[in-house]
Amino acid sequence: MSDNKLVHLIIERQDAQDQKPYTEEFQIPYRTGMNVIACLMEIQRNPVNSKGQKVSPVVWESNCLEEICGACMMVINGRPRQACSALVDKLEQPIRVRPARTFPVIRDLIVDRKRMFDALKRVKAWVPIDGTYDLGPGPRLAEKDRQWAYELSKCFTCGACVEACPNVNERTNFIGPFAISQVRLFNTHPTGAMHAEDRLDALMGEGGIHECGNSQNCVQVCPKGIPLTTSIAAMNRSVNKRAWGGWLRK
Repeated sequence: MSDNKLVHLIIERQDAQDQKPYTEEFQIPYRTGMNVIACLMEIQRNPVNSKGQKVSPVVWESNCLEEICGACMMVINGRPRQACSALVDKLEQPIRVRPARTFPVIRDLIVDRKRMFDALKRVKAWVPIDGTYDLGPGPRLAEKDRQWAYELSKCFTCGACVEACPNVNERTNFIGPFAISQVRLFNTHPTGAMHAEDRLDALMGEGGIHECGNSQNCVQVCPKGIPLTTSIAAMNRSVNKRAWGGWLRK
C-alpha cells in the first residue's frame, strides 16, 4: 500500500427519500488494484470526509463483486456502470459517484429498481411451465439460435441501460431497452413462444416500444455487450407485423 497516494472521491449522498441530495468529498489511502467498491468499504471502515469530519458511512448495495448480480450499478464519472468492475487506476480523479436517479433513491447510492421487475412481469419474461407434471427434456433450440439467445440471456437487470436512456424519465412510462430484449429472448424459445402475442401486445401498450427514441445509449453502456438495439429493431418488426395483422382481420 502506498503511504502517500490518495484516492479522491466526490459522492452524491441523500439521507432519505424525502431529503435533498448533497455532495461529500473523501480522500482515502490508495491500494493497487482498488475498485470503487473497495473505496466505499474503506469509507465505511473509517467514515471521515476530506475536511476531517466524522460522518455517517456511505451506504450502497453489492453482492457478487464479479459483474454478475448487477446490484452495485451506479453512475461513476458520468457513466452508469458496475462499481465492482470500475478500477481506480482506470478512472479520472476526482472520481464522481452518484446514484442512478432514473430510479427512486432510497438512501445515498441505494435505489429502488422495482420498475424494472414490474416491466419483466408485464412482458411475461419467463418460460410458462407450471411444474404439475414431467414434460420431458423439452424442445431444443437450433445451435445458431442458441448462440444469440445466450447473448440476450446475459441480462442481469442492473439498470444501466435504463439509466442511460433519455426516454426513461418522469414524463414517460417507457418500459426500457432490457424488457424489449427479453421479449425477443422468450418469444424465440419454443415453449416461451406460447405467450408471444401477449408479450407483443404489452410492447404495443402504454410506455411500449413506440416510446424508444433510438438514441442507442443503452447498447453503449450495457456491461455484457448485449445487442439491445438489434433486439429493439427485431421487436419493432414483430410489433408492426402484429398491428397490421390485427388491422387486416377487422
